[in-house]
Amino acid sequence: MALYPSLRRAHPGRLAAPFLALALVACAGAPDAPPDSTAQAPKAAATADESGFATDSGRRAVTARREMVAAANPIAAAAGLAILRKGGNALDAAIAVQAMLTLVEPQSSGIGGGGFLMHFNGKSGEISAYEGRETAPSATTENDFMDGAGQSLARDRYRVGGISAAVPGALRMLETAHKRHGKLAWAELFQPTIELARAGFKVSARLHNSIADDRYVGTYMAARRYLYGADGKPLPVGHLLKNPALADTLEAVAQRGADAFHKGAIARDIAAAVQSDKLRPGKMTEKDVAAYEAKKRRQLCGPYRTWLVCGFGPPTAGGITTLMTLALLERFDLSKLKPNSPEAVHLFVEAMRIANADRLRFVADPDFEDVPISGMLDLRYLNRRSQMIRTNSAIRHVSPGKVPGTSKRAALTVPGDDAEQPSTTHFNIIDKDGNAVAMTSSVGDAFGSRLFVRGFFINNHATDFTAVPRTSSGRPKANRAQGNKRPRSAQSPVLVFDGSGRLVMAVGSPGGTRIIAYVLKTIIGVLDWKMDIQAAIALPNRTVRGDTVELERGTDLEKIRDDLRAMGHDVRLRNLTSGLQGITIEGGILRGGADPRREGVAIGD
Repeated sequence: MALYPSLRRAHPGRLAAPFLALALVACAGAPDAPPDSTAQAPKAAATADESGFATDSGRRAVTARREMVAAANPIAAAAGLAILRKGGNALDAAIAVQAMLTLVEPQSSGIGGGGFLMHFNGKSGEISAYEGRETAPSATTENDFMDGAGQSLARDRYRVGGISAAVPGALRMLETAHKRHGKLAWAELFQPTIELARAGFKVSARLHNSIADDRYVGTYMAARRYLYGADGKPLPVGHLLKNPALADTLEAVAQRGADAFHKGAIARDIAAAVQSDKLRPGKMTEKDVAAYEAKKRRQLCGPYRTWLVCGFGPPTAGGITTLMTLALLERFDLSKLKPNSPEAVHLFVEAMRIANADRLRFVADPDFEDVPISGMLDLRYLNRRSQMIRTNSAIRHVSPGKVPGTSKRAALTVPGDDAEQPSTTHFNIIDKDGNAVAMTSSVGDAFGSRLFVRGFFINNHATDFTAVPRTSSGRPKANRAQGNKRPRSAQSPVLVFDGSGRLVMAVGSPGGTRIIAYVLKTIIGVLDWKMDIQAAIALPNRTVRGDTVELERGTDLEKIRDDLRAMGHDVRLRNLTSGLQGITIEGGILRGGADPRREGVAIGD
């Protein structure tokens, strides 16, 4: 029996309220369900016939028939595939990939940070969402990033160092998911990284450039000793870099689980590094590290034409904003528009502007704030909001909407407060049994807080809270800092299913607050424009921040700048470096794509 048969009957341009209500109940629990709800998607039916794909003139998608890993670094991807070849499943491989990224991509993610993991069980159809977002130290106050004059501190005063650090959650999250879904022994999954950390790996061009481009990492002596040579210069490309301290840390974690990280000597060293930063001391304690809990959160699923799109619920805004934007676009037949045309980009950014207004207004840690998820995804509401979009002219300014079920809410968060950092990573894994993982993880800014402890960098995600916590009238903002609170994120791991419940795509990206736009571009590229996943990933990036449309510099989108300005858009060209990874399934064939803007790869058997 098909999943949500009304999908196949729904008019492609109509927002069908009953359909979304059904999807939300089935995939995210009832509107008032507890956050630990679990979704079910039916077991996949017989595979469809293989069909052709449009491709660009550059890289082509990698194909496989059994299993695949798409990750931001070739060494990490190989570690994941090796685990699959040993009989491990997608979740096992995810742990191996994240451990290896801690070593070879320390500027982007690692065990000193956090993340969001979507898991699909290919046998049972269960969809689960595991959250390891970092938490503010318990002593945090909403004024921690303010000066005595009621203004936010200067950027370099709180973006780095101890004040910027939040309690890491990645390992506890992975352990929680492994207990439910893992197949191989926990300790076995860390061995590839332990061995390479001792033997050494060659510094890549991207890691070298990240070191050279960062103005802060060299000012912290532990990080400087690790990343700089005796000549005082960033380690050159090809330098054999060993990290025995990380090997020791992972040996402890392999033997004693996440408790080895969160309790005892490692936790004490984390807290000591945060508190002893002379220029920017933080408030994290050993007790804060020990008290961290991963969450099994509410995943959100909603319709888009003949597909079901599933993303992560708050405290990340990624899933809810993705579903809102797709719903706002559904009445437009995007398949008739060229991907890089002014008309297509105009509709895309207008829908994102509308969704972003509500994202900034309402989304925050659901354990602290009443996030109106059901109202934000109500299709009658979204249908009304969609009518604001005109095909030939820009909306002058978008304010948050009157979301159903809301009255007295936290104050509007202005675009300037929306500052999640772009140094993040994403990977996707699909194993031979159809299990899948889409995971986005991060240490925040490049090298996080720049505090280097026991072989890894501590994140700077405390700075993802709103720096100025209240409006001029004194009303609190939803994403203000509070003790033990999790800052809002834009991380967007996504799984897409067809009308029969078959998994057809896993996708995600780094990119800070622009993540959602990168992921949406790719989803639309595959679903509406029938692109190969690699071609969809390679499409020029387009996004919007506040009332400003951003187009990727040096691409074909530069040609439509004047057309968009004629529609009333404020347009700027930027270097929009995403880091997309994606895998699609069609006719039993896995196709993987990796962002040509970074060093990632897709590999499989």
